[in-house]
Amino acid sequence: MPHFRFRAIDADKVQQLSKPLVDALAELMESPREHFTIEHIPASFFFEGEAFAAYPFVEVLYFDRGQQVQDEIAIRVTQIVRDALAKPEQDVAVIFTKLDPAGYYDNGKHYA
Repeated sequence: MPHFRFRAIDADKVQQLSKPLVDALAELMESPREHFTIEHIPASFFFEGEAFAAYPFVEVLYFDRGQQVQDEIAIRVTQIVRDALAKPEQDVAVIFTKLDPAGYYDNGKHYA
């Protein structure tokens, strides 16, 4: 925990950005490096009966750390994705899902 899911970005790019992502966020999120999970999810996107290449979509599942920290996470994730793609103007969606510590279990024990 925290958990990052990447869509519409190649797996090799996700692998490439995984270290800089944790470098940029571990201290801000007050989370040890080994608690980060970074996942690549293959996805296909369609519109009007046609396949199209969507822009990168990053889903962040985490325990709430306040709006200011969330805003900073979004800024850093966006920049790291842009850097990995070498596209400084790339649109990047970052979507947060706040998890309840009482509903998150590791080895049968919750975090609350």
